[in-house]
Amino acid sequence: MRFFIFSFFAFISLFAKSQTELYDPSVVQVIEITFSQTNWDYQMDTAKAGSEGYILADMVVINGVSFPNSGVKYKGNSTYNASNDKNPLHIKLDYTVNQDYDGYEDLKLSNGSKDPSMVREVLAYDILQNYMHCPRSNYARVYINGTYYGVFSNSESISKSFCSDHFYSSGNAFFKCNPIGGAGPGSSSYPDLAYYGTTQSSYTSRYEMQSDFGWDDLIHLTDTLKNFTGSIEEILDVDRALWMLAFNDVFVNLDSYTGGFRQNYYLYRDNNGRFNSIIWDLNMCFGSFTQLGATSGGGGGLSVTAMETMTLYPHQTETGWPLIYYIFQNDTYKKMYLAHVRTLATEMIDSGYLATRAQELHDIVATAVAEDNNYIYTVAQFNSNLNSTVTVTGGGMGGGSIAGVTSIMNNRLSFLESNSDYNLDGPAITNVLANPTAPFFGDDFAITADVDNATEVYLGYRPYIELNFTKVTMYDDGAHNDGAANDGTYGAFINASSGMIQYYIYAQNAQAGMFSPVRAEHEFYSINISVPVLSVGDVVINEFVASNETGATDADGQYDDWIEFYNTTDSDISLSGTYLSDNFTNPTKWAFPENAVVPANGYLTIWADENGGQVGVHTNFKLSALGEELVFGYSDGTILDTHVYGAQFADRSVARCENGSGPFIDNVLPTFGAFNECIVGVDEEQEFSSFEVYPNPATDFIQIDGTSSIEYIHILSSTGQLVTTIFINNYASIRFEISDLANGIYLLQTNTGETRRIVVGSR
Repeated sequence: MRFFIFSFFAFISLFAKSQTELYDPSVVQVIEITFSQTNWDYQMDTAKAGSEGYILADMVVINGVSFPNSGVKYKGNSTYNASNDKNPLHIKLDYTVNQDYDGYEDLKLSNGSKDPSMVREVLAYDILQNYMHCPRSNYARVYINGTYYGVFSNSESISKSFCSDHFYSSGNAFFKCNPIGGAGPGSSSYPDLAYYGTTQSSYTSRYEMQSDFGWDDLIHLTDTLKNFTGSIEEILDVDRALWMLAFNDVFVNLDSYTGGFRQNYYLYRDNNGRFNSIIWDLNMCFGSFTQLGATSGGGGGLSVTAMETMTLYPHQTETGWPLIYYIFQNDTYKKMYLAHVRTLATEMIDSGYLATRAQELHDIVATAVAEDNNYIYTVAQFNSNLNSTVTVTGGGMGGGSIAGVTSIMNNRLSFLESNSDYNLDGPAITNVLANPTAPFFGDDFAITADVDNATEVYLGYRPYIELNFTKVTMYDDGAHNDGAANDGTYGAFINASSGMIQYYIYAQNAQAGMFSPVRAEHEFYSINISVPVLSVGDVVINEFVASNETGATDADGQYDDWIEFYNTTDSDISLSGTYLSDNFTNPTKWAFPENAVVPANGYLTIWADENGGQVGVHTNFKLSALGEELVFGYSDGTILDTHVYGAQFADRSVARCENGSGPFIDNVLPTFGAFNECIVGVDEEQEFSSFEVYPNPATDFIQIDGTSSIEYIHILSSTGQLVTTIFINNYASIRFEISDLANGIYLLQTNTGETRRIVVGSR
C-alpha cells in the first residue's frame, strides 16, 4: 500500500485572516469621510450623549475604494470628550448596504489620547499576537470633508467575524466585558467575573452581551470559578486567561482585568463549551493607566516607579478579582502563569524586540503626527515619550506624568530579573521527538522529550485545531518508548487519528514550570500523519444539497449547501491529501483538511459555503442550484468519485439509492449525515412553522424560539418512539440539552400538531 509521507515540524498557530492591506503595519492607511451635514460634529456629539447611534456619511473612501452611505459615530469612554478637537471614531461600512473592505465591515479608530508616543496600542497588539488571539492594528490618516482630521491607530474590531476567524464559530455566548454605563472611580458595576447568584439582572450592568443568548453560560462560568474551581477548565480556556494576566502584569496594562476597573476584555464561548479571553483597548498599555486598585496598590494611581516594581501577583489575595484569586490558588496554574511571564519578558523586552519595534512604529507614524493640527500633544512630547517620561496637561489626563514606553519596560525587566520567584529553577525540555517520525493513520505512536529537573511532565495534544488539547502524563519508566527507566527521557503514546496531530509539553517541579514550545498553548508542535491512498469505492459522494433554504444549518446557524461522504469500509479513513471541486478543469480546487476523517461505515458531511474559518469542514466554493459537476480525487488526476447534476429543487437532495452504492436519484428528502432513506416527493413536515429550531444538525443543545403558544414538544425517534418531552411553560425561547441523545434523525412534534425534523450529529 502506498502512503503520503510528510515531515515533522514546529508550527505556529496564527490561523487568523491572512494579512491584508487594511492592517498592514508598514502602511499608514488613508480614510476619507464626506458628510453633507455641515454640523456633523454636533450631530455625532449629540448621538454620543444619547443613543450612541451612527450618523450617515455620504461617502467613506479607504485607500481609494469608495463605500457610500456608511455609518460613522464617536466612540470611547475616557478618550472621548465633546470639547476634543479629535475624537475616536467607529465606521460601519455596512450600515445601510452590504459592503466591506478586505472582508471587514467595522473600523475602530483611536485618537491617541493618553499616549503622547502614539505607539502604545499598535505596539501592544504587535506583541500580544504572538501569544494569544487579538486584533491587528496599524495607523490611519483620516480626512473629513477634504480636511486632514488627524492620525489614528486603526485596530480590528472584535466581532462575530473575529470569533469565526479565531474560534471557528460565531453564534455562541459572546460578551464585551465593560460596564454598560462606563467604568470610573465611582462605578461599582465591574465585569469582575464574581458570582452574584443566578439572577440575570445582577450581571446586565456589568457586561454587554454581543450574542442572542448567553447569560446562563456566563453565570455558570462565574459560579464554576468560585464554587467549583477544580472544574474550571471545562468552561474556561485557562491557558489563554493566564496569558492575558501575564501580559497585563509584564507590560503594565492596568486598564484591564488586572487593574482597578477589571474591564477591557471580551469573552467568547467556543463550540467546545469553553470561554476564551480576548484583550482589547490597549491604548494605555505600558503604564499610561495607573490605577491598580484595592489594597494591592491603593485606590489612587501608582507612580511610575511603583508600576515598574509592581508585584508579580497583583490581587492574588483579593476576592474582588476572582479570576486571579481562585486561579492562583491552583499551584500548577500559578507556575504556568509564571512561565508565561518569563517568556513575555525574555522574548519581548530582554531581546530588544520591544525597543526596536517601538522605534520602527514611531518612524512610520512620525510624518502623520507632525502634520496633525489636532494632535492632542506636542511633537516634542511625541518624540520624548517613546523613551522618557513626560509631564502633560492635555489629552484628558488632567495633568500628570506618562511613563516612557521603553524606559518603563527596561526598568520593569530589571525588577523582574531581581525577583526571587522569577528566578526559581524550573525544568529544562529538549530533544522533543515523534517516534516514528511519520506515523501511519490510525496507529499509536510516541512523543518523547528529554526533561531535566522535573517531577511531573505532561503532553497536551489534539487531532485538529478546533478542539481543546487533551493532557496526558508522560513517563520515564522505560515502557513508553522513552528508553531506560529514570534516564531523563519521558514518553507518552497517542493515536494518529487525523492527518495532523498538534501537541506541546509542559513540565514542572516543586518550584516552577516550563512549556515547550515556550509560547504554548498558542504555539505548538505538529506532526503530519502518513495517510493511505484510497481506492475507488472506499469513500464515495453519498448525498448533497445544492439549494438549502430551510434544512440543516451549520454551527453558525446558516443554511449552507452541503455534501455528504460515506465510508464503505470497516476502518476510519482520513481524506488528507485528497481534493474536491465543482469544475472538471480545476479538480484540485479545494483540499480536504487534515482533520477530515470519515468514520468506519460512517459519514462526513461538509459545507459548500466559502467559509473556511467556521467550525467543521467548509469548502472554498459553493454549489450551483442550476447544475454543475462534483469531482473527488487526487492531484495526480486520479478520480475517486464524480457526478454531474442538473437544476435542483430547494431543500431536496441528490442521493445514492441504495445508500453508499446505488445510482444518484434527484428530489430526495435529505438525510443529513445519516442513512439515505431515498424518499422522493413532498416533505411531510410543515413548510411554515410557528417555531424555529437551531442549530440543526445539533450536538449538545438545541435552541427553540417562538414557543410561547406551545405547551410541550415531544422528541420522537426516526421510528416514531417517544424519546423525551420538552415542557415550554409559556417561555418564548428555550434551550434544551440533547447531549444524551444518540446520533440520528429526530422529529419534534408540538401539542398543536406542528413538526420539525432535527439531526443530532457526531460529537
